[in-house]
Amino acid sequence: RGGEEEEEEEEEEGWYRLDPGPIPTSPLQKALLAAGSAVMALYDPYRHDRVAVLGETTGCLALPNLRDKMKNHPEGYCILQERPQIRLSTLDMARLRGLPDGSLGREYIRFLEDNKVSPDTRMPPKFVDDEELAYVIQRYREVHDLMHTLLGMPTNMLGEVVVKWFEAVQTGLPMCVLGAAFGPVRLSTRKLQVLATQLVPWAIRSGLNASCVLNVYYEQRWEQPVESLREELGIFPPP
Repeated sequence: RGGEEEEEEEEEEGWYRLDPGPIPTSPLQKALLAAGSAVMALYDPYRHDRVAVLGETTGCLALPNLRDKMKNHPEGYCILQERPQIRLSTLDMARLRGLPDGSLGREYIRFLEDNKVSPDTRMPPKFVDDEELAYVIQRYREVHDLMHTLLGMPTNMLGEVVVKWFEAVQTGLPMCVLGAAFGPVRLSTRKLQVLATQLVPWAIRSGLNASCVLNVYYEQRWEQPVESLREELGIFPPP
């Protein structure tokens, strides 16, 4: 009971612990987890638990790089210090629904409702030993749906592959690279043609041109028009 009361007090104060702590794993164990997760993630890309483990066990180089980008950016640094979380308990859903069409907050809620997804489905990291790096990958997971919103992509396989190409260029996470490279194997010939000739080139150009998407304090940008934020970041208009 004492633990429950402590958790309630933390929620009332507006901050949350990511997890009781990482699961200690050796480099060999991480490698085995990565291999098994990669196989399962490629077999079933909608196994978000396996995709999450793959991201944690293969991000040893990319995560510190992302952390440094955040530390060297005023808004990113503020995010690292305050560690906000995007979850149903921190979102004022009524307020966001009441924002004008085209605003980030309204379009984000529209994306969640249209695709029947919830920010609460994002798993807390379990295999990242450094607490700060654990927050970085948690933040990446929480803004993934915002990437769909900014890029105008649905949650079907075609949309996920496009977002993964953008994220692969942006983050360098091996998980994103694998998803971008092997995600299209189940697509039809027609969708592959659209992907190869229009969507992937646009996603790559946007990912290279855009500033780091983890350096945006989205919770303070809900009223900003999506088109304005795209322009600010350097994301080209969707084809």
